[in-house]
Amino acid sequence: MDQISLAVNGRTDIGQVREENEDSIRWYASSDKPFAYIVVADGMGGYSGGATASKIAAETIQSHMDDLLKHTFISCTPEQQQLILRATLTEAINSANNALLNTKNLNPQFSKMGTTIVVAVMWYDFLIVAHIGDSRAYLWNNYGLQRLTRDHSVVQEMVDSGQMTQQQAKQSNVRNHITRALGVSSSVEAEINSWKLTENALLLVCSDGLTEYLDDHAIERVLATHRPALESVYRFIDDANKLGGRDNITAGILEYSSQPMPQMLAKEQNVTQRPRSPDVTIRKSQR
Repeated sequence: MDQISLAVNGRTDIGQVREENEDSIRWYASSDKPFAYIVVADGMGGYSGGATASKIAAETIQSHMDDLLKHTFISCTPEQQQLILRATLTEAINSANNALLNTKNLNPQFSKMGTTIVVAVMWYDFLIVAHIGDSRAYLWNNYGLQRLTRDHSVVQEMVDSGQMTQQQAKQSNVRNHITRALGVSSSVEAEINSWKLTENALLLVCSDGLTEYLDDHAIERVLATHRPALESVYRFIDDANKLGGRDNITAGILEYSSQPMPQMLAKEQNVTQRPRSPDVTIRKSQR
């Protein structure tokens, strides 16, 4: 079995224009197990409403993630663990939604608040991502950049239906209008996808304050060249601020690396290695 190393870093910034930071970020990497996660929420809803919404959502999901590594989970098979991860993410997001609705009921001044959410969790080489809204997750490795989420937004629906090009979407007056959010209705449906990583990789989780200014090519350039990789979060924030910083900006980086165990290397030294076919970098897990 390969030796897997996970490391995370994150940063959120108010930007150049806003008076309040309505983004929230939480991240964690276990010191003794190959487990890590990043949570990014981008709140909305008037004075202090957006900040409250993103904070409640991020903290609620963080609490569920922190409770995951119990004895029952560790003792399960890999297949069972993957199912538990998916169920835990679903439960965490539903709990966050209920917490927001309860807060709104108790505090009328928060009646219009809501938030996007994107959560990325790594367990060994298994990556699972859940999102609602237009906060995003990207994966980069030696094969390039791949966007792992699809925005729940008006312009994305128009692009999908052929009514608008990607370039037009970037300039649209409704580019920040989302079609799904946390804390808006009693039922919420997160989009959840999972992959098995097969190469060393960097995972970027971010709010739209970053992608407003940096397109996929700019994001890939930073992830491919900025080292140490975890410090690229500061570069992303700085670049977005230099380009205008009209929104709050949040970025989290998870660095995944896998190396053969030392004893395995010793055994393989006398074996002629066959050339490895360039399979796809990541592949969807069976559901």
